[in-house]
Amino acid sequence: MRPEDLVLLHTPGNVTLHDDLLLVDVTRPDLEADAYRGSLWRLPEDGPPVRFTYGDHDSAPRISPDGAWVAFLRAGAGEKPQLHVMPTGGGEARPLTDLPLGAGAPVWAPDSRRIAFVARVPEDGRYGTEEGVGSEAEAPRRITGFSYRRDGVGFTLDRRPALFVVNAQADIPQPVRLTDGPYDVGFPAWTPDGEHVLVSASRDLDGESLYTDLYAVPADGGAPILVVRSDGSADHPVALPGGDVLYLGPAYSGIHVVGRNTGLYRAPLRIGGEPTAGTRLTEEESVDVESMPVVPVEDGVLAAVHVRGAVELRLIPFDALDAPLEKLTVVLGEKANVKAFTAHGGRIVAVVSTPESPGEVVTPEGTLADFSGPLPGVRPLQEITAVSADGYPVHGWLALPEGEGPHPVLLNVHGGPFHHYGWGFLDETQVYAAAGYAVVLPNPRGSNGYGQAHGQAVIGKFGTVDADDVLALLDAALARPECDGERVGVMGGSYGGFMTSWLAAHHGNRFKAAWSERAVNAWDSFTGSSDIGWFFAEAYCGPDIEAQRAMSPLYHADRIDMPFAVVHSEEDWRCPVEQAQRMFVALRRNGTPAEFLLFPGEGHELSRSGRPRHRLQRFEAVLEWWARHLS
Repeated sequence: MRPEDLVLLHTPGNVTLHDDLLLVDVTRPDLEADAYRGSLWRLPEDGPPVRFTYGDHDSAPRISPDGAWVAFLRAGAGEKPQLHVMPTGGGEARPLTDLPLGAGAPVWAPDSRRIAFVARVPEDGRYGTEEGVGSEAEAPRRITGFSYRRDGVGFTLDRRPALFVVNAQADIPQPVRLTDGPYDVGFPAWTPDGEHVLVSASRDLDGESLYTDLYAVPADGGAPILVVRSDGSADHPVALPGGDVLYLGPAYSGIHVVGRNTGLYRAPLRIGGEPTAGTRLTEEESVDVESMPVVPVEDGVLAAVHVRGAVELRLIPFDALDAPLEKLTVVLGEKANVKAFTAHGGRIVAVVSTPESPGEVVTPEGTLADFSGPLPGVRPLQEITAVSADGYPVHGWLALPEGEGPHPVLLNVHGGPFHHYGWGFLDETQVYAAAGYAVVLPNPRGSNGYGQAHGQAVIGKFGTVDADDVLALLDAALARPECDGERVGVMGGSYGGFMTSWLAAHHGNRFKAAWSERAVNAWDSFTGSSDIGWFFAEAYCGPDIEAQRAMSPLYHADRIDMPFAVVHSEEDWRCPVEQAQRMFVALRRNGTPAEFLLFPGEGHELSRSGRPRHRLQRFEAVLEWWARHLS
């Protein structure tokens, strides 16, 4: 796969099913327009997919409970997504909203008439609500709390998300706002009687709390009612006909809010009574449920679960109690990453990413569609294992280019750190392998999918056991004749950028050059500059400033003498650009041959969802860098 092959990545996202009607949204990069295009497609039980809508960017389809309507989001060129509805039998799409900042995904009421959704509401005078007043002329923001901005969104305290309901069958649809306050709401779900909408909201409706609980909002208007108090967070609620509610969330303990597995909970739903507490159906240590809606079926609950680099669709019994991973039946997704799924009438359909494809639509019986088709030059992933310095087992992957080698090697470290490499499609791996590099993809301690203890093993220990694990897996790859141990580069983004900087400082003799992208380089300043820094740095590194600095690559930059690329985005608020600027200046002052590549208008997610041309330019810059230093 070459960088320009990005345009071939036609990726299905959301999937919705009712009887024999199966719809999926498919998105693709458009390099000429420097934008993303998307349409809804129908997948007949027999025959190829059929295009269902023709907007510039249509997404998030939801079929009504009676099967007569499909609601979805449509965004015109340069416009915010707005809610639309159309008959499932075909016809013109009708807009339901015209909100200044757009609308969120639709959620049908049981009556197939009303739709709930969440949308950000701007303060008067901001975000274009006052004609002729641009962002540079707006009044100053008065900030009184930690949580006031978010990467990929911008400032949030003056455009909080609110819950709305709209009558999709009205002659002139008028969205009705149901919540209003200094707190966020999300994940709306109707109760079976259609009288309330369940939402996740910050504890005590305090926008500063890291904890979230479930609230019931009267559909006809009224204050949110606390119904479930969680152990940490409560997301993706599903109200069951019998009077209970399912939800997802990790359990917190004080500041210990990182590296924790997400579980499936069940709680009694007593609107107007005392708030209830959920019972965890899945074991905390071994089961980490992906944050996406769960789907109740006849004999249990379908949920996506992280398992050693896979995201598998598993069945969780309704009567489970702390069920370990081995007790949860695999439905589909072995050696794949489940991205979305649904079920209706006994039929299960999912979107999965595999090493060969960014998204196939599948059932337990087989593949229904692969919208990207066979991609050119895709290389297979090979599992590799190693033993770390302290005897701990390490797991990861190796992608080899064509030919016997020995090939130059790229050690590519993932972000998170509570994330993983695995069985899903990764365009980076394929582009680098096609260019002739062997790509090593480690899941060191700190990653998810290997048990909660694995994920939390790096708390207070950044740069120790995680670095040992990464190097152990690299050594396992270099033991193979296809890999050239004399030509090795290290790269990574976010936490992977941190690890790149750390390895360059402490194990620089192992590498010819480094590419450190959107990195955390200094935990002390990250605390104040990052959108999550106010809790994240202390949760992982502890409160002591000197301990934080000891785990910060910036304070070891004097040890780095290899060619070093500092790569960042101007509007990254997760790992703000000051992290790159400080590192670049320190390296240059030390005489290190460092370069700074800065992307305008992009945030933390550039490599995954940035403007298509910037993604292409980034790939070209990566390949040019490694051609210079590993040839």
